[in-house]
Amino acid sequence: MWKFFHPKGGYFLWSWLGTATIVAAVAFTVYLDTLINKWFGGFYDLLSKALSEPNSVTLHEYYGFMFEFFGIAGIYIIVTVIFNSFLVNHWSFRWRKSIADYFQDHWKHAHTIEGASQRQQEDCQKFSRLVSDLSISLLESVLMLIAFIPILWELTENVTEVPIIGEIDRGLVWISLVVAIVGTGLLSLIGAKLPGIEFKIQAKEAAYRKILVLAEDDPEKAERSSVDRLFDEVRSIHFYSFLHYFYFSAARASWLQASVLVPYVALAPTIVAGGITLGVVSQTVRAFGKVSESLTYIIRSWLSIVELVSVWQRLSQYEKKFLENREVANV
Repeated sequence: MWKFFHPKGGYFLWSWLGTATIVAAVAFTVYLDTLINKWFGGFYDLLSKALSEPNSVTLHEYYGFMFEFFGIAGIYIIVTVIFNSFLVNHWSFRWRKSIADYFQDHWKHAHTIEGASQRQQEDCQKFSRLVSDLSISLLESVLMLIAFIPILWELTENVTEVPIIGEIDRGLVWISLVVAIVGTGLLSLIGAKLPGIEFKIQAKEAAYRKILVLAEDDPEKAERSSVDRLFDEVRSIHFYSFLHYFYFSAARASWLQASVLVPYVALAPTIVAGGITLGVVSQTVRAFGKVSESLTYIIRSWLSIVELVSVWQRLSQYEKKFLENREVANV
């Protein structure tokens, strides 16, 4: 499955040069995000000044901020659409093609394996898409941390007191770390069963689908009692998954929504004391959000991770079986 990155795999330019280009594009969009964060600080200070002191801000100054934002946002959109969308789609499809080529080379030893066609067509597509989506979002999260933790550290210079804890230097930075780590740990425990459940769902669906496919050529294969039994197994595992996804989704949504208020609560003593401006509040809250978003990567991506683990398990078992068949055939 990793033939895509092999120097002799036939996809060297797409795998390595494409990856380097995507990494550079993601890094550049993160840099643009820091510029937007800085823009929000200046813009909200301008708004505060304009609203508190009539005619202290000219239309030229106000519209100047608008044009500045359009310039940064325009570049952000262009880079995202061309490199982080169009190029990534092509990069992901080439990876899928390399996996499909590898499996097709072993088709004579694999075609007798149950679900072989699904592994090669559907699971290869899912694997390449999920890996590309998750790896790029992981890269973005890491770069966001590198870019925004220093910004948050600098912005919280005057935030010396937080509720409950009291006086603590750079308290907002430590709060973001603790909240993210605790949230990730709790939700990982809550969703620990989901990868195994997803794997069982695919196994039950495959068995049900197989008997229907066989019945296309021979209706006698679709004996009603056998079809009903297999469908009952499909229903049972789906109903079981609904329960587990229900409490995981409830916990995940609750945690993410509650975390939105954390910076405002932490800044409460400083805001009430008038220790910072509206622009700094805006910058700080946004920087806190970026740091928290990066640190909660696992929480935000857990359902995709669950699906990827399930696909990985199926493809690994499939590869293991056809390699075993090849060894038996060569004996």
